[in-house]
Amino acid sequence: MKTALSRLLSTLIFSALAVSPAVSSAARTVLVDRIVAVVNNDAITESSLAERTEQIKRQFGRQGGQLPPDDVLRKQVLERLVVERAQLQLAGETGLRIDDNALGGAIDRIASSNKLSAAQFRAALEKDGIDWTEFRENIRQEMLIARLREREVDARVVVTDAEIDNFLKNSPDAADSREYDLSHILLRAPEGPSPEQLNALAQKAEGIRARVLAGEDFAKLAAEFSNAPDALQGGALGWRPSSSVPALFIEALQGLKPGEVSPVMRSPAGFHLVKVNDVRGAKATDVVAVQQTRVSHILVKPTELISDTDARLRLETLRTRVLNGEDFAALARANSADLSAAKGGEIGWVYPGDTVPEFERAMDALSVGELSAPVKSPFGWHLIRVEERRTQDVSEERKRAVARNTLRQRKADEAYEDWLRQLRDATFVDYRLDDLN
Repeated sequence: MKTALSRLLSTLIFSALAVSPAVSSAARTVLVDRIVAVVNNDAITESSLAERTEQIKRQFGRQGGQLPPDDVLRKQVLERLVVERAQLQLAGETGLRIDDNALGGAIDRIASSNKLSAAQFRAALEKDGIDWTEFRENIRQEMLIARLREREVDARVVVTDAEIDNFLKNSPDAADSREYDLSHILLRAPEGPSPEQLNALAQKAEGIRARVLAGEDFAKLAAEFSNAPDALQGGALGWRPSSSVPALFIEALQGLKPGEVSPVMRSPAGFHLVKVNDVRGAKATDVVAVQQTRVSHILVKPTELISDTDARLRLETLRTRVLNGEDFAALARANSADLSAAKGGEIGWVYPGDTVPEFERAMDALSVGELSAPVKSPFGWHLIRVEERRTQDVSEERKRAVARNTLRQRKADEAYEDWLRQLRDATFVDYRLDDLN
């Protein structure tokens, strides 16, 4: 039930909510729209740069992090805007669009995650001086970039059976259930770098590492030096399962304790430093068995004709009919908007993590044979019934599926970094920041 795009959108959407609110109209009136950079045939203005810089400062203030000097921060923010603008231009040129229905659904999910209705969410934003129209466009742009990545990078990643065999043979931690809270600094290498350029970048990376080891704040140095998309969040990657951590990082993380930083690592994208903020979970050798749940559901999706409230009420009616003795499978075939409707609503055996969190939490709280109340997820409203549970050793098939997903995620992350570098190198940029007072 989870796709790569939905996970990526979730990350981007919550990132946009945290760090990309628009400044108030009153604040914008005092900014002068001087051009600070031209990206191909598009201009970035001083007001856009000032807005984004203030957003970053607010975010760091909430996190208690240190910021680099203002002139360094502005240059980092400007580079981030350049890369974003290049991606948005490519999306537009190649016909990618986010329609209002998709945008509205994404914003509804943000509101729901904050335990607010759409109307309450809008009122809360406007109370804080955030322009609603501009906020919507920020989210639309984040979604466009996510769709662009899926089309240009993720959809082209191929994992072969031979790669899976090799991974399982050479990775004793293939079923590692640990999660890592990581921060990251990337010094991106240009296309076709010379030995002198690589040497200079390597020395710069070693210098940054020395400053971290001497006690300087990693987040501040990431904001000052990193070329990664997460630089202006202090390099924070957040909690990641080992399966989604690049293989290059996993090898370097072995033996590191929370608070420690990796050696400098080289990849096709450039030079990396990774800091381990925390680790949780068990090693693969501790994982003996997992619990599976055989589950069925009925899904009703809100549409232009079915409001969110109507969808929930429809499921409450269906729940009453099931409790009064009507056949769940027959009602699922007649009413569910999911592909499982043809099977009487049965999804089959699922592992932890196979479904979205809202669905999994509700499913895990049920006893065998128990029917849930209506449960909301990003897909709509569900009635969930647990048919059976079992605990067993992780099957060979499951190990291969985990290995495939692990390799796909790692290859996609590495390919995206490389793709971004190539896009940036192919983009005409005329910087005018030094002309500012």
